[in-house]
Amino acid sequence: MKTLVIGIGNQFRSDDAIGILVAREVASLNIPDVEVIEHSGEGASLLETWMNYPTVIIIDAVVSGAETGTTHILDACQQNIPSEFFHYSSHAFGLAEAVELARTLNKLPAQMTIFGVEGINYDFGESLSSKVLEAVPHLVEKIKYTLNFPS
Repeated sequence: MKTLVIGIGNQFRSDDAIGILVAREVASLNIPDVEVIEHSGEGASLLETWMNYPTVIIIDAVVSGAETGTTHILDACQQNIPSEFFHYSSHAFGLAEAVELARTLNKLPAQMTIFGVEGINYDFGESLSSKVLEAVPHLVEKIKYTLNFPS
């Protein structure tokens, strides 16, 4: 069975593009049995997207008040996902809500890890904050480690 890596974001909303950029880097590695997709973050679609995958890794921008560029690692199978992390999103039903609905319906994958990168700028534009951009290679390494893919 394949592992699914989902990069969530909008490449035209500054730091919100982090999930997309990391997903593209992971895709370029051509890791066996790993499928990589880019996604807008709309919750109902996410539920359908990760269905039938035993292992899912999600990358998205978050807002928690931590230092810009901080990476949060959440085990969605072991802990609730704080919806306030994703309050900048334009989706009323987004990632946190999709995870919690899947948990309620007993439809979570066997393993689901969410990598959230603390952003600061979600205005229109294609430039990421320097600290968020610096997180990209570190995050790719963490995902490779999670996938047991040699560096």
